[in-house]
Amino acid sequence: MATAVETTFHGVSMAVYDDLLGRLDFRPGGPSEPGCLFHFATPTEDGFRGVDVWESAEAFRRFVDDRLGPVLGRLDIAPPEVRVLEVHNYLIAPPERRG
Repeated sequence: MATAVETTFHGVSMAVYDDLLGRLDFRPGGPSEPGCLFHFATPTEDGFRGVDVWESAEAFRRFVDDRLGPVLGRLDIAPPEVRVLEVHNYLIAPPERRG
């Protein structure tokens, strides 16, 4: 079942977010992690928030355990505040209509 995940990082700048993306081999507008259907990030008053839709909660946990967690540890970034929501529906643009 699709799962939405909000990760809120307090005290972490968008520049650090950009560095984090690079360390995970992600590029703006590029492909996401297998199992992640959609991702965006936005600044907050004291850091940033990432919002994802995952194929399942398990796919998100695998990403955190295998990839994100170790990189956060190497950068000495505290784990984010996480909110997990069950997705009733999501829509995506067909490839010919994507920007």
